[in-house]
Amino acid sequence: MTLTQLEYVIAVSKYGSFTKASEKCNVTQPTLSMQVQNLEEELKIKVFVRGTKPIQLTEVGKKIIEQGQVIVEEAIKMKEIVSYEKNYIGGKFKLGVIPTVTPIIPLFLNKFNEKYSNVNLKIEEFDSKDIVSK
Repeated sequence: MTLTQLEYVIAVSKYGSFTKASEKCNVTQPTLSMQVQNLEEELKIKVFVRGTKPIQLTEVGKKIIEQGQVIVEEAIKMKEIVSYEKNYIGGKFKLGVIPTVTPIIPLFLNKFNEKYSNVNLKIEEFDSKDIVSK
């Protein structure tokens, strides 16, 4: 069992389709399907009820997805620990801003990108109440 296989079954569960999951995972649909099948064969279970749209989880599949999410999240945390110890700053960072702040973003954006080139910064504009809820 690999983290990639777990990520793929989680994606299929999330998107309800092997095709959509493969697009989101940036792999071909046959590659994703094969990895899911390999995981099912190794565990000797079926994670999905095929032939339904959106695809459904089996009872054991629900448990596999639940535990798989914990495992993948813990693996991400482990990578973050290593990055922190190496003084590496990178990854995805989402920043919500209110409309009145948006015009000043260019004042710091170039400096931020220079200093933290490994950070994939996504800035979204929201009303104050939406920022709090998100």
